[in-house]
Amino acid sequence: MLLVSLVLVLVVGLLGVVHWYVWRRLVRDVTVPGGPARRLGTVALIVLPLLSLGALTAGRAGVPFPLQQVLAWPGFLWLALLLYVVLALVVGEAVRPLLLRALERRAAAIAPDTAGAAAPAPVTAAPVRATAGAPAPSEANEAPEVPEASGASEAAEAPASAGTDGADGPDGPDGVPAAPGVAGPSRRLFVSRVVGGAAAAAALGTVGHGTYGVLRGPRVKRVTVPLAKLARGAHGYRIAVVSDIHLGPILGRAHTRRIVDAINATQPDIVAVVGDMVDGSVEDLGRAAEPLAELRARDGSFFVTGNHEYFSGAEEWVDHVRELGMRPLRNERVEIAGFDLAGVNDIAGENYGDGPDFAAALGDRDRARAAVLLAHQPVVIHDAVEHGVDLQLSGHTHGGQLWPGNFLAELANPTVAGLERYGDTQLYVSRGAGAWGPPVRVGAPSDITVVELASKQA
Repeated sequence: MLLVSLVLVLVVGLLGVVHWYVWRRLVRDVTVPGGPARRLGTVALIVLPLLSLGALTAGRAGVPFPLQQVLAWPGFLWLALLLYVVLALVVGEAVRPLLLRALERRAAAIAPDTAGAAAPAPVTAAPVRATAGAPAPSEANEAPEVPEASGASEAAEAPASAGTDGADGPDGPDGVPAAPGVAGPSRRLFVSRVVGGAAAAAALGTVGHGTYGVLRGPRVKRVTVPLAKLARGAHGYRIAVVSDIHLGPILGRAHTRRIVDAINATQPDIVAVVGDMVDGSVEDLGRAAEPLAELRARDGSFFVTGNHEYFSGAEEWVDHVRELGMRPLRNERVEIAGFDLAGVNDIAGENYGDGPDFAAALGDRDRARAAVLLAHQPVVIHDAVEHGVDLQLSGHTHGGQLWPGNFLAELANPTVAGLERYGDTQLYVSRGAGAWGPPVRVGAPSDITVVELASKQA
């Protein structure tokens, strides 16, 4: 309990530092003190993280589902934006001094020309003979008005470091003179606005494209997997693998419909739904899952639990899956022409007395037959190897979902995406058809995979 509390404090502290950094670079450094833009930016950077906290905790706190939907969009999208804004600003830290130096060189090159033009030419008044009605000598000898040189006028009119905190004088913070060709803001303010604007634009573009990829729906991939023990009659057998649909406050019935249509278009022999289908209760998401009843496959559709089913009421969802026409494989197997199809519960079920049981699913089978295992998490591959499985089909990783999350996923999973071999067992990991948290994918596009089994006896 103490360790959990410590980790929570560290995470909250890290998020606080990150938000302060974003506020400093995107609000304080680019706005006028006390101005409406600064006030608005400060309020946004207080409200947005609170919405994110609400989106993350609303489901488990039992918040009404309509309110979960209201919190989810801004709360989760801000988390994705925050990631890419910070990454872009960190890159901008390297660009910032280069821009400042370039402006300083430009100012140094322009300075000699403007200095020569700034001083007005001396004016000598001609002698005036006093005549009747002429002005007094003191008035006549005054020098006429001479227009100021343009460089001097601009220098005089330049405001003192508008919008920068801690400015030391008219040149802005750190004594940096005004940028040539930029009226008003100091050179440092000018650079802050360029770097901050570029970072914000890059983050918005990245998250916008990643959101479109999720809402558009997964693309279909095709992978051929040769199995030494596969019967000749099962050569070319097609398994449509779909994982991590993550129906919830953001992805709903329309998302399910896109997935079902994409699967049915492949005309598979079986459909394998390998966990994390939902993020919520049957009461809230039952209608969103209804299109799954329209899945069409010659030998039926099969389902195994993922960790998120256990967060959402696994028993209720297993019953509902049966009502939708799918067959749950709960530590059991079925014989299909040419191979055995087995499924195990997710390892998160161990906390609920419902974990995986490889002996029950695979212990007494004929090892001369090929075996295909459905298991949500790739980490159970070593159990699969021990029980003589030929091919394990998994999900869970999302392929990392948000780059550079793939590097973190590699630390916790033997395979993050794609097909790899472990001894005599092959493991295929799907990136998944949905998204958890932010409805955004960057560098890890969603997929449905048609795995075609190939017999070496054919």
